[in-house]
Formats: sequence, C-alpha cells, structure tokens
Amino acid sequence: MTLTSVQDVSGRLYLAVGRLSRSLRQAGVPGPGHGAISALATLVHSGQLRLGDLAAKEGVAAATMSRIIATLVESGYVTRESDPVDRRAWLARATEEGERLVSGVRSTRVQELNRRLDRLAPEDREALTAALPALEALLSDEA
Repeated sequence: MTLTSVQDVSGRLYLAVGRLSRSLRQAGVPGPGHGAISALATLVHSGQLRLGDLAAKEGVAAATMSRIIATLVESGYVTRESDPVDRRAWLARATEEGERLVSGVRSTRVQELNRRLDRLAPEDREALTAALPALEALLSDEA
C-alpha cells in the first residue's frame, strides 16, 4: 500500500467513525450532552473517582470536568463528596439514576446501530465483523 493510499484510508476511516459516532449520539435520548454522558459512563464503569483522575481519563481540563460534574450532580446523576484523604479534592460517583441513564443511552444507540447494520448487504456486515479485531487494536496502547 502506498503512502497516499494509507493516508486516504486513514482520512476516510477518521471521517466515517466520527460521523457514525455523531449520528448515533443524535439518535439517542435527549438529556446531558456527549461530554457529560462520557464522564458519567466512565464513573459507571470505573466507580468512584477523584475529579482530577476523571478529567485525565476523559482528556479534559479539571475546570471543564468540574463544570460537567456540577451539572450531573444538579441533575441527580452523580454524587460528589470531599476526598477523606485530601480534603482539597472531590470524589464523584454515579447514582443509580445515572447508571440507568447510561444503560438507556447505550441501549438506544446500540439499537440504532443494529438497524443500520441490518440495512447493509450481508458481505458488508461480514467485512465489518472481520475488521473488528483491527479496529479494537487501534484502541489499545499497543497498536
């Protein structure tokens, strides 16, 4: 494969993944935005985290994460308490309502993706299935 064709594949893949992700987010239920849902999903998956650690996981500034968490606390999706080890820091944890929201959003988006996959030709679905290990490898630090 030439450098030009590798760059073309990279560009097309970047656009396709980004557009698909945005389209699936828009198909979701109304409520918190993508950044808030992402932070909430991280809390659901990881459990209680310090705001600084959550900001690092999400790749945003601590001030941005503080605003996101304040909105989620106000909506009842997250609880925030002072860190007993370091009283200057805050710990955030998803509430049961927050866990239900993440589950519902995932379910809605997965159902929409299933509908789209069903519209593909069988050979296109097989090609996507075959490509999954390579796509998943792109997510790891080892890729």
